[in-house]
Amino acid sequence: MRALKKLRAGIGAMAAVAALVMTTAVPAGAVTGDYVEDHEHPFVGLIVFYDTDGSFHHRCSGSLLSPTVFLTAGHCTAGATSARVYFQQDAGAGWSPETGTDPDTGYPDACAEGTLGTLCAESDEIYNYGFTGLDAVPETKDAGLVILKKPIALPEYATLAAPGTLDALAAKRGQQETTFSASGFGVSDVNPVSTTSFRERLMAESKLTNLTSATNDGYNVQTNGNGNGRGGTCTADSGGPLFYGPLSSNIITGIISFGHNRYCKGTGFSYRTDRQDVIEWITSTAGLEPASIVVEDPAGH
Repeated sequence: MRALKKLRAGIGAMAAVAALVMTTAVPAGAVTGDYVEDHEHPFVGLIVFYDTDGSFHHRCSGSLLSPTVFLTAGHCTAGATSARVYFQQDAGAGWSPETGTDPDTGYPDACAEGTLGTLCAESDEIYNYGFTGLDAVPETKDAGLVILKKPIALPEYATLAAPGTLDALAAKRGQQETTFSASGFGVSDVNPVSTTSFRERLMAESKLTNLTSATNDGYNVQTNGNGNGRGGTCTADSGGPLFYGPLSSNIITGIISFGHNRYCKGTGFSYRTDRQDVIEWITSTAGLEPASIVVEDPAGH
């Protein structure tokens, strides 16, 4: 284990800063706070996007729904022409500023020898649900898909909660006790003088804060990672999964999307995937049968 070992957490995003009412919406980043290394979700990958010249542009996180269908954020896929996904838990932990690469994985410009089609995959088939910009909160259409050239065979993949799964929580008494968890490769600590990024897959639990505010309004879910045993999201966690339930869950209810400040102080927003239109876009674009990726009753997860 090259870089981490202790509890602390954070999950993030990459995109432009956008005005939001009296505050700021910024792309989500890495797991922060009380986090642990994530060996529970091998289908969560570190995705690197490239521009038309094939040059590194930005990185995000995301989840495999099938051997070739990778779900991430719309603001991650917007403007990208190709991508590469790494599924090692420590995919970029050995990255060197001197060489500009990780010698063990090839991150961010290549798949290490012997990993293509097993722990690394490439794509030039990239889709966007129609990301409208973070100034369009609450309905940002922040969903994206990347179709891999070679399938990644895993024992299990992520699944999606059925349409309306979270609606019942909106009026539920004691909703703040509802547990969610997130996983991603984002920045773990950001402050005015330094940034800490392990480039490892980390995970943490958080609690539901709100589903019905003007910032959420049925399109986003707001969670809070502040407090003992909790973790939030931050830059480069964008696109990663928000699971319904504890760290063992693989049922996605949201895509890590944005936060209210650049320093990732616990409160995060995820674009809801438990909506009929989003699920229909994902399944039709990817050519999947809904029954193969949608879980009707996630209770207990």
